[in-house]
Amino acid sequence: MGWIIALIVGGIAGWLASMVMNRDASMGIFWNIVVGCVGSVVGNALAGPLLGIGGSVQEFSLMGLVIAVVGAIVLLGIVNLIQRGRVR
Repeated sequence: MGWIIALIVGGIAGWLASMVMNRDASMGIFWNIVVGCVGSVVGNALAGPLLGIGGSVQEFSLMGLVIAVVGAIVLLGIVNLIQRGRVR
């Protein structure tokens, strides 16, 4: 059951991040889910040691969603740097 919630929260986080980074038109639902789930891992890796907070997308929590969105935004920023050589 936890992986279904992780996919749903990852999809929402990826969609919100793609809206913030103006990449929504170039991404489909599959890539939104992938970016959201990977962004959650990146966000937890950064937020845990730096801020002392953590969240999980396996059980829904607002902090987990916020961390996943921030991580997905960081991930999309890195992808923008690699693809275009600059941040949009």
